[in-house]
Amino acid sequence: MTPTAKILVIDDDTAITELMSMLLKTFGFEVLTTNIGEEGIRLAREANPSVILLDLMMPDLDGWQVCKAIRQTSDVPILILSAINDPRMVASVLDVGADDFLVKPVPSGVLVANIKKLIRRNTGALDMTKLKKTSFPQTTNQPLPS
Repeated sequence: MTPTAKILVIDDDTAITELMSMLLKTFGFEVLTTNIGEEGIRLAREANPSVILLDLMMPDLDGWQVCKAIRQTSDVPILILSAINDPRMVASVLDVGADDFLVKPVPSGVLVANIKKLIRRNTGALDMTKLKKTSFPQTTNQPLPS
């Protein structure tokens, strides 16, 4: 039996990490969260996540620093979630090793579809049948807060 995908969420906003955890768990993902960049780097190394969701603007280490540090030891897919929509910033974070970039607020269906895409691309081994379909009633497909 193939394991459930493990998602690591690194964001300094506890409300965001709690919301992401609740949302992703409803789709069958195992979720780890942290609000500290250094801890995110450690968890990326120790927990072997399937995908990392990473905020850019954090007070201790920013997303660029966290992404660079993770890339030194891992090729796990990193999906950047940021409220800042600047093409130069998107390019710079992709250049340091991120795999994709979404602008907050992100509709939950788009977020989950992107996570599944990164998992398929990276492993191809995840049993996607264990995850719930990415379909929402109109009231549930609300954008995540920025």
